[in-house]
Amino acid sequence: MSNKRSSFDLAPRKIPFHQPSIDERDIDAVTEVLRSGWITSGPRTREFEREFAEHVGASHAVAVNSCTAALHLALAGEDLGPGDEVITTPYTFIATVEAICYLGARPVLVDIEPVTRNIDPSAIEERITERTKAIVPVHIAGLPCDMDPILEIAERHGLAVIEDAAHSLPASYKGRSIGSIGKATCFSFYATKNLTTAEGGMVTTSNPELAERYRRMSLHGIDKSGWKRYEFGGSWFYDVQEMGYKYNLTDMAAAIGLTQLEKLDQFDRRRCEIADRYARRLHGIEGLELPHTLPDRHHAWHLYIIGVTGRCGSSRDELIQRLSEQGVATSVHFIPVHYHSYYGRQLGYRRGEFPHAESAFQRAVSLPLYPAMADEDVDYVADAVRRILRA
Repeated sequence: MSNKRSSFDLAPRKIPFHQPSIDERDIDAVTEVLRSGWITSGPRTREFEREFAEHVGASHAVAVNSCTAALHLALAGEDLGPGDEVITTPYTFIATVEAICYLGARPVLVDIEPVTRNIDPSAIEERITERTKAIVPVHIAGLPCDMDPILEIAERHGLAVIEDAAHSLPASYKGRSIGSIGKATCFSFYATKNLTTAEGGMVTTSNPELAERYRRMSLHGIDKSGWKRYEFGGSWFYDVQEMGYKYNLTDMAAAIGLTQLEKLDQFDRRRCEIADRYARRLHGIEGLELPHTLPDRHHAWHLYIIGVTGRCGSSRDELIQRLSEQGVATSVHFIPVHYHSYYGRQLGYRRGEFPHAESAFQRAVSLPLYPAMADEDVDYVADAVRRILRA
């Protein structure tokens, strides 16, 4: 993987926020599936599930078509319904609470730790009621939440821990891979993620009964025989055993997932290099907050989120605008859940209820970070930030 710009590339830099790392191996893998005659869920999907489970240290993995689907299945596996409550964070992409609402349950929001941007374990217990059934911690940007206290609280109250690990492949907490800790862990393979299948997701668990149920619910609730009804020797007969959904992953997507998985450690090393380079180039700028790391956790560096405070003399929005003028695309992670008009109405939360999440949002700028970035492009982005904030 090259991290150098071509010597003849003299045009002004245009640095996208993300660029997928797709090469000929990924393309060849899809072509092979297309020529095989079997393009939907089949042998490649099962192979991807086995390889992924082994990579994250999980006993079982079920491939689905999005992380939202994975969250929905994991929560449905707890038989949630109207009147039940699930504790999670307001500082997340909307899919986290969306999946809870699919089941008629209520998301109960808890503020974040101001430094890590992850859910604050010390604030969870006071929000638990007799209606609480689960906790959904979200590993923001790739930095794992403080899982030990969360697991202790969950065990004390008999709650399921369903991890939203959309950002956290590969990440680890105190030597344990994310994907092998909670009752279920949900991953995203969206186009911008550390491993992509264009669209896709995975739910992992150590519970074989739950894994079988996730698999069944992911394809209309039909039994095992229904998965094989188009194979030679398969039976036309199948039984719908419970309410299900259309969440299965295709073999075309799984083929990309398998080749991406082979390169995941390489991607991870490059992401860590870029994050370290940003940290060195951006260190010491007054009013600029850099992402936090912890010695007992491996950060997956899906996002590089900086915080812009008033001390630097520029606003967050001004920095975004001026970076855009210099050819640098950025993003903002995340608009708090209760800021969205629909969820503000539905959940009844008001601005000001989660001061740490709201402050983090108001300061946040996500800089480009992807394995194909050249060192010179990282330096260009960092130097542009430095110039703008010091001007």
